[in-house]
Amino acid sequence: MRAYLVSMSLTRDITDCRLCAPRFAATATQHSPRPVVWFTPGAPILIVGQAPGMRVHLTGRPFNDRSGDRLRAWMGTSETVFYDRSRIAIAPMAFCFPGYDGKGADLPPPALCARTWRRRVMDLLQPRLTLLVGGHAQRWHLGAAATGGVTATVAAWRDHAPHIFPLPHPSWRNTGWLRRNPWFEAELLPELRATIAGLLRETDDPAG
Repeated sequence: MRAYLVSMSLTRDITDCRLCAPRFAATATQHSPRPVVWFTPGAPILIVGQAPGMRVHLTGRPFNDRSGDRLRAWMGTSETVFYDRSRIAIAPMAFCFPGYDGKGADLPPPALCARTWRRRVMDLLQPRLTLLVGGHAQRWHLGAAATGGVTATVAAWRDHAPHIFPLPHPSWRNTGWLRRNPWFEAELLPELRATIAGLLRETDDPAG
């Protein structure tokens, strides 16, 4: 009960956050904050991305785009399982869409969001498996182990598995990266899918 009450309080605090309103108003999109909070305590799997994109900002549903389709394929999960908050928590490095720059590219997640909320979220969730999607998530969670860049960090995935899997961003713009790094699909993804399947089986049948 206590964890539930803490979760409700934290969810409300994040949802009400407007710290970045002046920053977002100054972007090319001139949008207002809309934190997308998608987690509950007890979920065995945590996905840490960068920040919501425009479509997620509009719908309030994380990874509700082609990147999400690819991520779910990597994980070997259906949409039903993916959006079941008792199984999978989603807590990006920034909870709001950061906006576009003048050239139409996504801005990076404001560091203020992680400074304000990240530790409280991680203390609440305590997942058994964490997927670190992209460089921002990897640098915060892995520190010095992620200073060599995303490719080097993902290539060293065995150093962190089975409790942490660093992943590239599932954007379709990274299709070239996947072609240049065939080991990702041949070696990392089978281990990732097996780990996820095992955790989900334990969640569905704790007695084994």
